[in-house]
Amino acid sequence: MTTPPTLPRPASLQFSDPGAPPAIRTEGLTRTFRVPGRGHEEVHALAGVSLALEAGSFTAIVGASGSGKSTFMQCVAGLDQPTSGSVHLLGQETSALGRGALARFRADNVGFIFQDDNLVTSLSARDNVALPGVLRRHRLPRRDVEAALERVGLAPKARRLPRELSGGERQRVAVARVLAARPPLVFADEPTASLDLVSGEQVLDWLRESSASGSTVLMVTHDAAAASRADEVLVMEAGRVSAHLPGGSAAEVSAAVLRTRGQSLPEGPAEETVAEARP
Repeated sequence: MTTPPTLPRPASLQFSDPGAPPAIRTEGLTRTFRVPGRGHEEVHALAGVSLALEAGSFTAIVGASGSGKSTFMQCVAGLDQPTSGSVHLLGQETSALGRGALARFRADNVGFIFQDDNLVTSLSARDNVALPGVLRRHRLPRRDVEAALERVGLAPKARRLPRELSGGERQRVAVARVLAARPPLVFADEPTASLDLVSGEQVLDWLRESSASGSTVLMVTHDAAAASRADEVLVMEAGRVSAHLPGGSAAEVSAAVLRTRGQSLPEGPAEETVAEARP
């Protein structure tokens, strides 16, 4: 089996150990679902995805609805089991771990930011931020928890429960949880989808901050403008990575997504093109 190529990194980014194994590596990853009520009919959500992402990279995955991007992230993060192929995180084949060992690996090494904040409703904002330390049985220093809440502008609301916070504030608590824990791996699934423009930009700033601090960030998004904030963008179609391009241009990301669907952007200056390719 050949080793999947590591995606090229921008020359401006330097990593402390260029000889280290990729932080995220998949080989021949497939995921097949049976269609309920249709006998043996199957849907191939992933069709053999092989790639490698370096430590400290910030990568966005885009694609139309049904392209496989969310299924791919769930399989990589260990939230779903691939039908075949393998997932290696931080040099360990996590797709071969049992449920308990995989849960421990996630607690020790992975941070999540979802479209839904996924907070524990009975815990205060401060206790939600501190939760990763509790799960890994190594409590986070209180100063780190407080600093993370301060970083996202929620220090005055540290004692409030999630129901006492706005949607944008709850999402900021989820971000603070990652900033405080500093996990080696961060998976973000549509982290800006339910936020206003300013809040969404702040979340993307914090994801870049996590990457600059050494975390490997993998983000799924339908928003080309959000994807363009990443260092690299992967375009998925029919369960495969059909293209990859550097971040920086929302118009180029939109054009790449539309090309996978046999469409094209309207003529005119790039500034006037649609910056978001929606299904």
